[in-house]
Amino acid sequence: MSVETEAPIRVLVVDDHDVVRRGLVAYLGTEPDLDVVGVSENGQAALDQLETLAREERLPHVVVMDLQMAPLDGVEATRIIRARYASVAVVALTSFSDTSRVHAALAAGASGYVLKTADVEEVTEAVRAARRGEPRLGVEAIRGLIDELREPRADEVVSISPRELEVLRLLAHAQPNKAIATQLGISERTARTHVSNILRRLGFNSRTEAAVWAVEHGFAESDRDATA
Repeated sequence: MSVETEAPIRVLVVDDHDVVRRGLVAYLGTEPDLDVVGVSENGQAALDQLETLAREERLPHVVVMDLQMAPLDGVEATRIIRARYASVAVVALTSFSDTSRVHAALAAGASGYVLKTADVEEVTEAVRAARRGEPRLGVEAIRGLIDELREPRADEVVSISPRELEVLRLLAHAQPNKAIATQLGISERTARTHVSNILRRLGFNSRTEAAVWAVEHGFAESDRDATA
């Protein structure tokens, strides 16, 4: 366990702008716990490179993925990556902050989302959070999601069981399944089942969406009471 957490986080950078790619590699390369193992100019090139890295047993832990690319865009590339390589997390990177792109990236399996205007620390922290299995969204993305999610599903929380409500409160703090299981004294498999049920009942595609919704509706503030 300790060896895995201490090993450098392998990162693949995917963006169709050379300047952006170079900048990301330079930024990430200054961090001692990050190791850039590849750079690709579009989604298809990223998939090809992932095949090579997999054969070399150097599969990245995290892919930093631009969303606006051709011939294969970042959303579809993310969907394929998550289907082929379950252990590889994806952080979506874009110059757009509209909620439709946020939803598309999250629905495709991205575990994080930051804008290209974000500072270096925000990007690197998103990579680290993705490696830990924690959702991480940029401030602008969170604001857009909160505005869109504020009303539609609020009344559906009544259909959640007391145990699922406890799980939802921990999701609001971006807790992974293992931590949820430990804090509630249940198995990790049971925690995973509760999370799946919550997503299904609230109509979300990812735990990141559920976490943002839970924070907006005050469940984060109730966490201490729920787990005391």
